[in-house]
Amino acid sequence: MTERRHTPTEVRADDSRITGYASVFYREGDASTEYELWKGAVERIDRHAFDRALEESHDVRALYNHEPDNLLGRTSAGTLNLSVDSRGLRYDIQYDPADDDHKRVQAKIKRGDLTGSSFAFKVTAEKWSEEEDREVRTVTDVQLIDVGPVVFPAYQGSSTSMRHAEDARSSHDKWKMKRETQKRLKKLEELSI
Repeated sequence: MTERRHTPTEVRADDSRITGYASVFYREGDASTEYELWKGAVERIDRHAFDRALEESHDVRALYNHEPDNLLGRTSAGTLNLSVDSRGLRYDIQYDPADDDHKRVQAKIKRGDLTGSSFAFKVTAEKWSEEEDREVRTVTDVQLIDVGPVVFPAYQGSSTSMRHAEDARSSHDKWKMKRETQKRLKKLEELSI
């Protein structure tokens, strides 16, 4: 299933580019870099989660509000560049003054009305763990689908929509069942010794 994560990071626009961070990596002690999936469970993006996706020739699109009708650029056309730095996944869209979508997005960014970014992805690898009083989903590899500016950066380090929580919940439940089975097997081994 496709999942989306939104970050309240700054989006910028000038006469040649629209840029922003589609995702930020988890930084220890910085709650704004982890996302609450549900009470007692958070998600973190590993700093290597995009490595494979950026190396492959996958065609990623830049969309405004994840809407295909608001195409701003794409990697295959060379109008979207993606890169990773210590902060996260950065996008850089070539600005086209002849494109009405670009003009509309640029105006909203310059006025300060449009401030969030997002990315859509499919999880291809993850790790679950327990930490103090919560469970942690660490996304370690993704198939990247789209990036771009969004009006509602719903993921401000605290909550997500129900649909995305259900995607993670399914993975979580499998992890819990596997962990419980491993505990039972260990107890059986201890009893048979």
